[in-house]
Amino acid sequence: MDAANARLDPVPSTLRIEAIDTLRGFALLGIFVMNITGMAFPMAAYFNPMVYGGSTGANFGAWVFAHLFFELKMMGIFSMLFGAGVILMTERAQAAGRSFGGIYYRRTLWLLVFGLIHAYLVWHGDILVTYALCGFLLYLFRRKSSQTLIISALALLVFGALLSAGGGFAQSALRDGVADIQSQVEAGEEMTPRWQALVEQWEDLRHGFAPSPEETAETIAAMRGSAPEVLAANIRETIGMHTEALPFFLIWRTMALMLLGMGLMKAGVFTAQRSPGFYRNWIIFGFGLGLPVIAFGIREWSRHDYDFIASFLYVGHYNYFASVLVSVGFVGLVIRMCQTGRLAGLRARLAAVGRMALSNYLLQSLLGVLIFNGYGFGLFGAVGRFNLWWFILGIWALQLFISPWWLARYHFGPAEWLWRTLTYARAQPMRIAGAL
Repeated sequence: MDAANARLDPVPSTLRIEAIDTLRGFALLGIFVMNITGMAFPMAAYFNPMVYGGSTGANFGAWVFAHLFFELKMMGIFSMLFGAGVILMTERAQAAGRSFGGIYYRRTLWLLVFGLIHAYLVWHGDILVTYALCGFLLYLFRRKSSQTLIISALALLVFGALLSAGGGFAQSALRDGVADIQSQVEAGEEMTPRWQALVEQWEDLRHGFAPSPEETAETIAAMRGSAPEVLAANIRETIGMHTEALPFFLIWRTMALMLLGMGLMKAGVFTAQRSPGFYRNWIIFGFGLGLPVIAFGIREWSRHDYDFIASFLYVGHYNYFASVLVSVGFVGLVIRMCQTGRLAGLRARLAAVGRMALSNYLLQSLLGVLIFNGYGFGLFGAVGRFNLWWFILGIWALQLFISPWWLARYHFGPAEWLWRTLTYARAQPMRIAGAL
């Protein structure tokens, strides 16, 4: 067929890159380790082991393990792969001699729609909205060199850290100012409207990151309540995510890692084209440097009694930067597994999970809220951090089993089919001919 007249269709399974699919599946399963924390506990417990879920013994050990190996790391891999996917799709469109911009932006717009529905109606910890918003900008960088993309990524990472530190300084000043106001009021000064506004601003901030036991109990009661109560609480959390976490933290780091993924894709890293020694060095360097830095950060944070302002100012930056190194270590580990051909059965299952990433991500959320919210089994706040692993392992096993089973019969996962159908404005073939 003449390349200039070739129709640009979704990528058939025979053209997919195994290493990318395997990495995507690996990262998606790892993401659930952190997401389930936000589904099972008040959101502040996601960051702070002292808030809820158990801060001693096995429960604290579970938090340390997740912080070392999963927090920001799996999201980092997934974000890099999102950027790598832009390069992969663009190169395929160029090879077919077709413009890809219109399809790309329709695809990204529908991802945003899915994300908004998921965030407001299912779970406030949604990441699809962030990916879509970054995706609108990402396409503009597709022709940049690998070096330019990597440098831009590093610059954005530093900017995000500076923005966090600036927020920490502002929060510290607010806390000190409110303490001074309270001292003056106790000494007999009259509370002014301006002072009252500052006190309320601080209370809102503290409630989000360091809620009192009474406030935590109120959150638990709401999430164990009726469907309307759970929905209202989720919408409040989602609005906070989209007005605070998204513009001041998520967008910068996610965009940086997507740009990094684009640069690494152009350098042949994600397609397993580099030498075995290259990936071995990534494993050694990523884990050897990243994990000790993160462990030191945990020690420093404990010295500050897990104060959220200290985290914004500098303590959280240990994991913020070193998590990228650990992500790199995991990338090297998984790609070396693909290069050696070891664990073929596990790789095939991980690749199937990765090919159905959107469906599996949404399934994780649906199962999580069904287990923990009041309209389901109502276990919100009733399971310790360590025991969450029984749910994690069970859902991992389910997805590792069901994904290859589904793809043996259907071309796409159900969410992927809908996404492609909306993107290409025509129904995609679903069932594989001759499949049982």
